[in-house]
Amino acid sequence: MEADPMSLPADARNMSDSPASAADGAVKPGDLLEGMLARAQRGELAAFRELIRAYQDTVYTLALRMLRVPEDAEELAQDVFVLAHRHLGKIGSQAHLLFWLRRTVCHRAIDRLRRRPLHPPVPLDSVDEVPLPDQSHDPLLERHLRDLVLRLPPIARAVVLLRYQEDLDPSEIATTLGMPLNTVKSHLKRSLVSLRAGCDGLQPPISAENHHD
Repeated sequence: MEADPMSLPADARNMSDSPASAADGAVKPGDLLEGMLARAQRGELAAFRELIRAYQDTVYTLALRMLRVPEDAEELAQDVFVLAHRHLGKIGSQAHLLFWLRRTVCHRAIDRLRRRPLHPPVPLDSVDEVPLPDQSHDPLLERHLRDLVLRLPPIARAVVLLRYQEDLDPSEIATTLGMPLNTVKSHLKRSLVSLRAGCDGLQPPISAENHHD
């Protein structure tokens, strides 16, 4: 279930950061990343290594939150960057690259999870270093919510993580995962009901006031 950039929507291929103000002569982080991407597309391996360093936390964290096992997340992250190198010539911008990385991580993680036995036992300590997207500063609630997210079905887990970890809106999630918007909203609704039910007696895990769909 590889995310091929050639199959991505045109609006995703043309994603770019907001242009800098003409009065602002400072180099923006996005400009630096665009420069790295351009050099990497010309075949400079050093520039591609810089891109890996720039995106490795995002890729690994999403992979770990999906797969639960650090070793599997590291392997998936490596595979994703190998694929990214092969597809560099088809990437239109650094924002498109980030879109492609998220999509590829999610699709490949879902494929891996579908091949696994249901809910293999994994110590929660193995993912404690990954912060929750909307921390409540309640360690008991954070640990309990993390466990509940890990128990969601693969696609629902990807939708929830893209919404609350990656801060994508439902339409962006639909584009990233290649599914209808209503399906995304349905996954979100069912997952939030499940998470809230699982946190019965504790502080609600996600405030509806913080995210309006």
